[in-house]
This record gives sequence, structure tokens and C-alpha cells, in this order.
Amino acid sequence: MRLSALTLIVPSYDEGIAFYCGVLGFELTQDEDQGHKRWVRVTPAGGDTGFILAEPGDAAQRAAIGNQGGGRVWLFLETDDFAGDHARLLAAGVTFEEAPRHEPYGTVAVFRDRFGNRWDLIEPCAAT
Repeated sequence: MRLSALTLIVPSYDEGIAFYCGVLGFELTQDEDQGHKRWVRVTPAGGDTGFILAEPGDAAQRAAIGNQGGGRVWLFLETDDFAGDHARLLAAGVTFEEAPRHEPYGTVAVFRDRFGNRWDLIEPCAAT
């Protein structure tokens, strides 16, 4: 078994695509009109696990936008080039909550996506 996707609630499909593909650099790997909704999948370049973007179906789902992790960092975007990706995201307007820091497990900085979800941008330490 493997984890293939997670659902991420966004205000609209197009807003989600604009941020995750246009700003973070993910790939739009599926966008299918199903009549009553769209099946929209975005995947980090070179990654296997993606997000199914979902528009909210009710007030409770709308309230969860940006808070699906309960205020905690719950999404981890791994990179092989922390400095380059950090600079690119800053230039694209991504809001980082802290300066990059070095931890025993790697270089990391917390950022929020356009919708309020908290992420770690992380470059793991090389295996020893």
C-alpha cells in the first residue's frame, strides 16, 4: 500500500490551481469535469503523492479552509535545494513565519499557503 493523495479544501478549484501550480510549482496532473464537481489533482514536481483539491460543500467545510491541521504544521514539502526554493518562494510572495533554521533532521522553515495552512519547507540532512 502507499498513500496516493490527500484532499485539501480550497475556496475554489481555480484559486487552488493558481497557488499550488503557479506559486509552489506543483504540476496539474488531473482536471476532469464530473458534471457536479471537478476532479482536480496537483502533485509536487517529481513527487508521487498529490492533493485532490475540493471546493467546500457546506459551512463546516468552508470553515476548515486553511485550518485542516488544527493550527499545526501538517504539510511537509521536501526539497534538495532549500536555499534556492526558499528564495524562489519568497520572491513569489509566500509568507514564511520564521527564518530558516538548522535542526538535527535538516534545514527547515515554516510557511503558510495562500489559504492559511501551515507547511514545513525542509531539506533533510544527508544520510550518514
